[in-house]
Amino acid sequence: MSNFQSDSKASFQPGKATVSDMKSGSVVSSDYNVYDFGAKGDGSTKDTVALQTAVDQCAAAGGGRVILSNGTFLAGAFRLRSGVDLHIDSTAKLLASPDIADFPEWTDVKHVKSENLPRGRNACFIFADEAERISITGDGTIDCNGHCHVKEKQDPNWTGLRYERKLPLEKTLPRVVFFAGCSDVKIQDVTLTNSPGGWGYWLHDCDRVQVRGLKILVNVEYPNNDGLHINCCRDVTVSDCIIESGDDAIIVRANSRSLAQNKSCERVVVTNCTIRSWANGIRIGWVNDGVIRNCFFSNIAMHDTSTGICIMLPDVPGNPDYGCEATLIENISFDGIGMDGIYAHPLRAVISPSERTLVADVRDIYFSNIRASALELPLISGRTGNPLKRFTFTDCTFRKVSDDELPDWKHHGPAVWERVQMTTFEHIEGFIFNNTRFDVL
Repeated sequence: MSNFQSDSKASFQPGKATVSDMKSGSVVSSDYNVYDFGAKGDGSTKDTVALQTAVDQCAAAGGGRVILSNGTFLAGAFRLRSGVDLHIDSTAKLLASPDIADFPEWTDVKHVKSENLPRGRNACFIFADEAERISITGDGTIDCNGHCHVKEKQDPNWTGLRYERKLPLEKTLPRVVFFAGCSDVKIQDVTLTNSPGGWGYWLHDCDRVQVRGLKILVNVEYPNNDGLHINCCRDVTVSDCIIESGDDAIIVRANSRSLAQNKSCERVVVTNCTIRSWANGIRIGWVNDGVIRNCFFSNIAMHDTSTGICIMLPDVPGNPDYGCEATLIENISFDGIGMDGIYAHPLRAVISPSERTLVADVRDIYFSNIRASALELPLISGRTGNPLKRFTFTDCTFRKVSDDELPDWKHHGPAVWERVQMTTFEHIEGFIFNNTRFDVL
């Protein structure tokens, strides 16, 4: 019997699942377990360094999965890199640090001019900058530790939301997950909970995004905790998601002020989702956004929401959340939307009369198979020189119910001031109503 000796050398690194490459005889690494990079997973030791090291080594090796399992991983801000799937197993929780100092400004940002971002800051929990083929997957949980950053209002006559921020707006965490200039993005199955007064997911100038099976389950009485914010993105699909948020649940915008060039937001498809929001269920546009077109929303069940569908172009706000060009919104479709328990208007489409609000056109908006029960009827108001054009309603029913059916509306987010805006249809052009009812009970 002769002795056999292989000339190939296999290098096994801790925490990596490996498979053999039959052609070359080398070893291809794919899974990186954060425990093998020093993580404790005990919920009290900060695992930020271990988590970032695992991500960095995974990316340097060409990509793979960074796995969180069997533990609670406390961490501050970290960066996701190209080729990396952050996989949070059903046995794992990624827990945001309660210390706001653990979420500093990123200083090496390539894709955005940070001072022109909403709130003028880029701070976040999970950041990706011009990354490709990135994902967050798994049946685990991202717990944002939001209760550490808010407090109950002390005024017994409070209105709106029960909670307020502990710190001033400019010092709080502005968003949880922030992807800027990324492509081929996937977010799937993970649950985001306990969000603080900041946006849950912000996709900014990203291409080819798939969001599926996502759950955002936060305290609806916390301020400004938006769900999914899609800005200046193209080719985005959102499906089979459950979103409960204190602020807007799903937002589609085109604010390019922080980008090197103006970008559109188009070809966004949202389907088979349930929404609860103490602000707007779906919001399209904001101040001086650019081009938003070819977006389709279907099969959505919405409940316990202040406003259902909102197309809002207000005056320039007091904070830096505004764009840099005239807004064009066109070819937007809403089909098969059920709205139950709407505390203000089921549909609100409004253009501010302010000359600072730049508008090219809002046109070709389609509503079909809408069933809405709300404290108010739709509010539709363009402005002189900028009428809302060619809205088509087919097989829709808007039912106005009494305050007895939806009591305590003054403690339901912005409903307390939105109801001041009475139902109207003005500055409109080419509206069509097919088998559409407006009922007052």
